[in-house]
Amino acid sequence: MRFAPLAAFLSAALLATSASAGEVVVSAAASLTNAFRDAAQSYEAQYPGSKVSLNFAASGVLLQQIVKGAPVDVFASADQETMDQAQKQGLILPADRLDFVSNSLVLIVPADSKLGIKNLNDLAGKSVTRVAIANPASVPVGRYSEGALKKVNLWDSVQPKAISTQNVRQSLDYVARGEVDAGFVYGTDAAIMKDKVKVVYEVPLASPVLYPIAAIKGNSNTAEAKRFISYLQTVPAQAILAKYGFKKP
Repeated sequence: MRFAPLAAFLSAALLATSASAGEVVVSAAASLTNAFRDAAQSYEAQYPGSKVSLNFAASGVLLQQIVKGAPVDVFASADQETMDQAQKQGLILPADRLDFVSNSLVLIVPADSKLGIKNLNDLAGKSVTRVAIANPASVPVGRYSEGALKKVNLWDSVQPKAISTQNVRQSLDYVARGEVDAGFVYGTDAAIMKDKVKVVYEVPLASPVLYPIAAIKGNSNTAEAKRFISYLQTVPAQAILAKYGFKKP
């Protein structure tokens, strides 16, 4: 498996090339990083000769890369809204779109926090000064967080304390390092740093956090793209996803 760093992925040289035969280029939401790395290794082991190149970032950032012509075969988003935008712009193959996992939104604090934060209301308290919230304009977890706070009329109180992050993993890192008092991440992200962060509240949402995946229209390797998407529905792949806390949609 090859992992393509974001900067390299956007380089002019890479944008001018296409995937080789047997290779599938997958752009996936940052929260899928650990699970997709393992799933890619498992896929390559099952299909000798195949290669999975992975690119991780916020879903909105990935969409903009695709719009600009990045050579992507498969797109996995952390929300329906971003995938809906891709579909409206004619970037994906609608027939191949499916929801393959679900997640939860949680409020976390540093493991050694003494602030006594237990729910959303506590974020409005004077003792809380910094809250990691991913940019709602481009990051699904940020939109979920903003929506949850607005629903309980806390957005105006918490927004001035917000430390904006580029993706959910950056929010996780800020909390883990104690650079903020609290932060919003997915349940799966919190689970990979149990020794450094503590989940204090699972945030109720009007709609479940469903992750859609689809093949990109006009991709360089349609057969491999469809096979990778199908693989994610198999027992071995679902076991890997479940290991990292993802649930069935």
